Amino acid sequence: MSDSIIRTEQITKSFGDVHALKGVDLEVREGTVFGLLGPNGAGKTTAVRILTTLLQPDAGRAEVAGYDVVRDAEILRSSIGLAGQSAAIDGNLTGRENVEMVGRLYHLPKAEARRRATEVLERLGLNDAADRPSRTYSGGMRRRLDLGASLVARPKVLFLDEPTTGLDPRSRLDLWDMIRELKAEGITLLLTTQYLEEADVLADRIAVIDLGLVIAEGTSDELKDRIGGEVLELHVAKHEEAARAGDELQGLGQGEHKIDPQTGLVRIAAGTAGAEIVVEAVRRLDSAGVEIADIALHKPTLDDVFLTLTGRGAEEAAAEIEPAPTGRRKRGNR
Repeated sequence: MSDSIIRTEQITKSFGDVHALKGVDLEVREGTVFGLLGPNGAGKTTAVRILTTLLQPDAGRAEVAGYDVVRDAEILRSSIGLAGQSAAIDGNLTGRENVEMVGRLYHLPKAEARRRATEVLERLGLNDAADRPSRTYSGGMRRRLDLGASLVARPKVLFLDEPTTGLDPRSRLDLWDMIRELKAEGITLLLTTQYLEEADVLADRIAVIDLGLVIAEGTSDELKDRIGGEVLELHVAKHEEAARAGDELQGLGQGEHKIDPQTGLVRIAAGTAGAEIVVEAVRRLDSAGVEIADIALHKPTLDDVFLTLTGRGAEEAAAEIEPAPTGRRKRGNR
């Protein structure tokens, strides 16, 4: 494999009839933030669990920090950290005890685990609450504590699996700042997220994963360039006429249109013919008697990219339900 710090080659994983990963290739360079972007059920968490040795792939291979995730699983664990979608902490222990416990699981001497726990808690602004039971922490504090536990062994690679899910806006921005600081220190981060803005702001490179396949990869700007121009958004005055407006605008622009009857939105990838499409859209809807509340062209976003690539917006995709490994149907990322 190459000198990249994370690399996968055609990894696959199935749970019964559910094909969570269908041959995924990823390559992450050292000291960068790599965003794995996709909706619930896309395969993001399955990929992370394989890369962190919690699952074995059915086929293909993967290396992290120079170690094979299957053959070298035990030694690899000392070089990585993982913060999952929910804070994996013991509410009956204090913040300090939680971080120390993880340090001991990494085989740090007791004194060293305590020293590093103090450093981590101070860095994350939890020093004042370090000796309180963690069940008394707010959601944002618990997420920071979970991140601190993942940092106590000073990992080369940190995996953050949807770390801001459920956080309030202030806590989310604070966590973004921490991610930037960790990158500045040379830590490689693989960040899974279904938040398009999060990937746009934080990631040096992004892989878009959908239904177990990587369907696009590049920088945020490179992915946006795939649309090849601007995006037309219009809202009809009567929301119930959104579907009819979409019918009238068939053939305009590129790819599938996004239509939202709840808000009256019609979104069209306009390409390089933005001005002409605006004129034509107004003409068609006026002829059909569909009143437009507002209309505008804008530069593409990652949501527009997702719509172009998959034929549906990220919100629709995130609402899909995929069977869990047990065969029960559940909402969530596999």
